[in-house]
Amino acid sequence: MAGNRISGIPMQERSRRFFDLALAAGALSFGEFTLKSGRVSPYFFDLGRIRRGREIAELGILYAETLIEAKLPVSTLFGPAYKGIPLVVATSIALSRLQEEPVAYAFNRKEAKDHGEGGRLVGGPLKGPVVIIDDVITAGTAIGESMTLLESTPARPVGVIVALDREERGTEGTRPALLEAGIRWGLAVHAIASFSDLIEYLNHEPRWKTTYESLERYRIRYGTRPEGSPPV
Repeated sequence: MAGNRISGIPMQERSRRFFDLALAAGALSFGEFTLKSGRVSPYFFDLGRIRRGREIAELGILYAETLIEAKLPVSTLFGPAYKGIPLVVATSIALSRLQEEPVAYAFNRKEAKDHGEGGRLVGGPLKGPVVIIDDVITAGTAIGESMTLLESTPARPVGVIVALDREERGTEGTRPALLEAGIRWGLAVHAIASFSDLIEYLNHEPRWKTTYESLERYRIRYGTRPEGSPPV
């Protein structure tokens, strides 16, 4: 990915821009939310609430910056239907403005089309190194479905970029879901921001004191930490 115009944006700066955007758009909210796992979370994240052109454009820039910093080889970006579709389009547009090399994008239909061009895949050629663009990973199901689709093409999946790494251990393991998906499928995994970034972001604002404390309690109960690091 030679010729890019990113000279190293600090992760803290990128995560701050991301949380500013998510809060303004209502994509990040706080309270009590029962997740599919049955856990009661003090926060809820939904990128589907980013609906305006300026917001999705900024989100695409954040994904593109993360991808460039990750230095992953890529010929095509793949966005799993449905939330991945606007994300992959916005990221491809942002990359065209941040670097010289064009990067195609592709996505899938939930159901195969039986007329016209037919098939389940739409967009650029799925060959060579492919990076998956998605919102979050909880159980890794969407990544598994994407990998199954990509196996029928000449593509070589090399990585996945998500918006938020929840840094939360799964219901049956101790590793975070994002890392588990990467290990299982042999993918490099990266996120625009992490749960730790969110806690740090809130800690700098006195108005978020109660929310910060509830997130810390949640991290102690369900969070993960790098091997060798001290307990939370």
